[in-house]
Amino acid sequence: MEDEEVERCFGVAAWGTLAEPGDAVAGAVTQALGAGRALALLIEREPAERWHAELPAGLTDELTTADLASGIERWAPRLSSSTVVSALRASARFGATLVMPGDPWWPPGLLDLGVHAPLALWVRGDPEHLAPGAGSIAVVGSRDATSYGEHMAAEIAAGLVDRGVTVTSGAAYGIDGMVHRAVLAAGGRTVAFLAGGVDRLYPAAHHDLLLRIAETGALVSELPCGSSPTKWRFLQRNRLIAAATLATVVVEAGFRSGSLNTAGHAAALGRPIGAVPGPVTSATSAGCHRLLREYDATCVTSAEEVAELVGPSTMDAASGWAAGDAERNDVRRGSGARGPDGTRLLDALSRRSPRGVTELARLTGLAPRSVAAALGVLLLEGAARETESGWLRT
Repeated sequence: MEDEEVERCFGVAAWGTLAEPGDAVAGAVTQALGAGRALALLIEREPAERWHAELPAGLTDELTTADLASGIERWAPRLSSSTVVSALRASARFGATLVMPGDPWWPPGLLDLGVHAPLALWVRGDPEHLAPGAGSIAVVGSRDATSYGEHMAAEIAAGLVDRGVTVTSGAAYGIDGMVHRAVLAAGGRTVAFLAGGVDRLYPAAHHDLLLRIAETGALVSELPCGSSPTKWRFLQRNRLIAAATLATVVVEAGFRSGSLNTAGHAAALGRPIGAVPGPVTSATSAGCHRLLREYDATCVTSAEEVAELVGPSTMDAASGWAAGDAERNDVRRGSGARGPDGTRLLDALSRRSPRGVTELARLTGLAPRSVAAALGVLLLEGAARETESGWLRT
């Protein structure tokens, strides 16, 4: 491997430990300057003005020095070569492949995410399943699935296998797990996007299932090995499921199910959405009915109808899938009044061990000032409290 390629790989791996998924500022600077150069500027402690001076002319108006300064505040506490080396060693131990933009396996739909696109993907299994010609469709749903939902998930997944479709999901309990099992039983190809490193087989009860997926399909994450799954990372993971596939189908979902987050990303990206209807009295189908009513989703009841979402011409042309207009997409999602920063912070707070602002900034990837502001909101909500030795989750 050439020195330049080694530098690029190390830079991309390093940024996976520095920035949280979907960090638009990190995405913009690494795309404009290259991961290696951006990492060098951070290591050399260069001020925001220096970063700004190196940006191409078209980006300097969109990305201000204040944006860059805030980004540097978020990334600097996480700067550690040992963390990167540890992640690379773990990836080698588990046989993970680093796939980057420009590689033949890179899913072209991820380009639609613009600056929110992942810097790279870590793949445990066969990265060929991510290739443009794979023609993947996402099938997701509730963790609290009913027997009806699991039956429909298995029928649709197996039917898509018969049509040569790669089926993608999130490996969670309930519908996701049933989707992966049905595909494996039918001898098909399945891809599971994870919210932590591909060495962290989560949920633990799906350990054997995830190993089977890695053997015949692929486990995928934008986070390097050693990264823990958190609530914020699950939400950000959903944007990858929506962007990397031709369509998203929700089999069963409650009114506020996380599967609706995936469908929301798909809608923002202009991807077709399918929803499987259920009994009007079933709370686990309320989210699907909401998609049909509010998101202009298509009612689907079989694999044949799911395949119609994208059409045979789209499936055949998957290898030439053109990226959409990234400027129309802002796939960041909030969580109630506290916003996305509050959600990440709440995830990092402990109920037993008090944590200070500096430690919370390192854990969440937020700037210390952002942590302080979000703590104030959580305090008002009654979700966090301050003690003499730090902050606790209530």
